[in-house]
Amino acid sequence: MNIKRIFAIGCLSLLTPLFVRPQEPLRLSLEQCREMAIAHSEELQQADLTLRQAELDRKIASTAYLPKIEGSATGAYILPDIDMMGMEMRMRGTYMAGITLTQPIYTGGKISSGRQLARIGEEVATQQKRMTRMDVLVEADNAYWTLMAVRRKVGMLESYASQMDTLHNQTVTALTAGMAIENDVLRIEAKRSEIRYQLQKVRNGADLCRMSLCRVIGVDFGTDIELSDTSGVITAPGSLTADLDDRPELRLLEQQIAANEQQIHQTRADMLPTVGLSAGYTYYGNIKLNSLIDSGNGIPVSHTQEFRDGIGMAMLAVKIPIFHWGESRKKVHKAQYALQNAELDLQKNTRLLSIQVQQAIRNVQDGFLLIQTAESGLQQAVENLRVMRNRYRASMAPLTDLLDAQSQWQQAESNLIEAQTQYKIYETEYLRATGKLE
Repeated sequence: MNIKRIFAIGCLSLLTPLFVRPQEPLRLSLEQCREMAIAHSEELQQADLTLRQAELDRKIASTAYLPKIEGSATGAYILPDIDMMGMEMRMRGTYMAGITLTQPIYTGGKISSGRQLARIGEEVATQQKRMTRMDVLVEADNAYWTLMAVRRKVGMLESYASQMDTLHNQTVTALTAGMAIENDVLRIEAKRSEIRYQLQKVRNGADLCRMSLCRVIGVDFGTDIELSDTSGVITAPGSLTADLDDRPELRLLEQQIAANEQQIHQTRADMLPTVGLSAGYTYYGNIKLNSLIDSGNGIPVSHTQEFRDGIGMAMLAVKIPIFHWGESRKKVHKAQYALQNAELDLQKNTRLLSIQVQQAIRNVQDGFLLIQTAESGLQQAVENLRVMRNRYRASMAPLTDLLDAQSQWQQAESNLIEAQTQYKIYETEYLRATGKLE
């Protein structure tokens, strides 16, 4: 019975692969590609953690206004005993326990400026996360459209190869009938070899692009991906604005100016007095004092007195800087120079960002014109190929003209694919340049 069961299980294990369905390709739209890239990106996860740290820094800075309460406990065992004018103080196992409250009253504005700096740090982390998110989206879009473009070129070359196979069969048949020369067959075979070589290169490139997209979206490199979005009909770009207000780089520069302003406030606070209030209570015990006292009949007897008590304390402290050889003023001047540098950086980079936006607008506009030019060129190439085929069949044009027409069609089709893909990439770059890529 056991042998039969083992034999059955072995047969089932051998037949199981025959019933396993091949893994279905991952059907992916551009929106899904973006979502998966955002969920997978380690850089974006790090930026999110940095933002959380900045949020905690802001909350920590807010606690500087609140009183600080601290407790302490001390135990001591001191040898030898302390001689105090004929008496011995014994501190073997002495203990103290207390609680202290400290409240800053005036710090010259350092606490408020520190809180503002923490808020600025949180805003900086937010803008850096936006920048990282935009970078991830740009990378995802580029990988998506590049893979689509290369696959379209694969399809175009496969169609081209099919045309050449048909032409080769027709020419071989014509050669057999004495209506073609052997040189024509050799020309076609050379062209077929060239196309196969190009097709293999493009297929390899498509596989590399697929793996690149797998890396971006965080799936296994062996995953087959089916792209659901297509370039389709591309409409003319509408009104493109050169607004920079949403650009995270500009926000970061503005926050740098605000941070330098707060640094000046903090440096000036070192020149102002500080006031703090401290209150506490300490309880001590197990302090013994040994002495000799008169028992009443002139005979001294040993007497031990133990001390256990609590002490309360309240203290107002004022610290006033008087003379530091001009150190604080020099630090203020240094912070002011840093502020001026930040303002100059803002002016310079605002102009550079404006140029970048103008370039992005120009790329979108020129990209659409290139698509129109490529579509016109493809229409002409298709018509030229149709005419050449008819002439070649009617023996009114040589084979070289037909091959040239096919090559022109291939180049025109490739130009259109590249123009449409580049236009999509330009659109994404424009959205990033204006801070609207979310």
